[in-house]
This record gives sequence, structure tokens and C-alpha cells, in this order.
Amino acid sequence: MKEILEVIIKNLVDDKEQVSITENTNAKSVCYEVKVAKDDMGKVIGKQGRMAKSIRNVIKAIAIREHKKVTIEFLD
Repeated sequence: MKEILEVIIKNLVDDKEQVSITENTNAKSVCYEVKVAKDDMGKVIGKQGRMAKSIRNVIKAIAIREHKKVTIEFLD
């Protein structure tokens, strides 16, 4: 899942070196903390959070197959 999230995020941003994704795992849940450059944060979140919501939906659909709960946090 982390690799897919990384591919999605890196294709949205201009500064690909600034992308960092931290994975925090529990027994049944996974939390991803996504950090990008300040200039690229708007591209990742999108208008009214639509892009962020879409990214979350894709990753949650993958997580259902693995029987895990996923949360994604976009950090400054």
C-alpha cells in the first residue's frame, strides 16, 4: 500500500525529493503520514479537499482486501 500511495503522490507533485511517507502500523490499522513541499501541498489536497479524499478512497479500497483500516494524514 505504501508503494502505491508513494506513486500517486509523486505523480502529483513537482518536487519529488521532498515527498516522505511514514507508516505507523498496529494490529489491524495503518496510519500514513505524508509530507510534501509547501508549494505542492495544494496539489495534493486539491480544491475543497477533493484530491485528498480521492487518494484516501483508493488506499482504503486496497486496505479492504488486506482486512486493515487505513488513515492518511497530510502534514505541513
